[in-house]
Amino acid sequence: MSYEYLVDKALKLRQDTFNAFIEHGEAHLGGSFSIIEMLLALHEEVLAKEDKFILSKAHASFPYCIYLREQGYHPPISTHLEIDPENKIHCTTGSLGHGLPIGTGMALAKKLQGKQGKIYVMISDGECQEGTTWESLLIAARHKLDNLVVLVDYNKIQALSTLEEALPLDNLAAKFRAFNWDTIEVNDGHSFDEMVPLLQKPNASLKPRVIIFHTIKGKGIKAFEGDPAWHARKIKGEEMEIGRKELGLA
Repeated sequence: MSYEYLVDKALKLRQDTFNAFIEHGEAHLGGSFSIIEMLLALHEEVLAKEDKFILSKAHASFPYCIYLREQGYHPPISTHLEIDPENKIHCTTGSLGHGLPIGTGMALAKKLQGKQGKIYVMISDGECQEGTTWESLLIAARHKLDNLVVLVDYNKIQALSTLEEALPLDNLAAKFRAFNWDTIEVNDGHSFDEMVPLLQKPNASLKPRVIIFHTIKGKGIKAFEGDPAWHARKIKGEEMEIGRKELGLA
């Protein structure tokens, strides 16, 4: 199956996100660009009507809000999301470590009420340093929440440095397996050919599932890729022209 339409959508979403960063005078560019393919693969090829999605790493919410607006919803474009179910924002997120505990509770509630649908929660690798993340993993495994799917943006860079320099996660997949989660790794978190089939893969394990996406922070602008400085930084001067050129805006 061809996912060329998603490749085109990813470029357009990067362009629109870049322009929004300039317009709003702020930019969490690195972590926003690393999740664009993940967002599109999930929303275009996987999510069902009864499913819900939580963006826990809300500092990267610009592309998500822009995507929702393209679908006819009206969330404000912000780096912190306020709960607004009518516009597909199912919980308030911003500070890291909040989305997964809420998503775990939502998945448990669905189980207890006998309701269909899955809860998808996208977290950052930096969030895997948060205690609330690991508490939620334990609770989800204890209750066999196979209706809960966690998507990890594993770009290996956090606010001020690399994970290796700050607090290494080492073998992250092994940690999730030790917590009794069904664990999948996507080697190229920007390849629709690799990620879509794995996102669609049935889960017969009765365990909650985590999918670890190996991504590149700042993906799409070579000069910005893998640079911790682009975690949060205004775009100005020559950088603006570099970005526009690489994204086909100039």
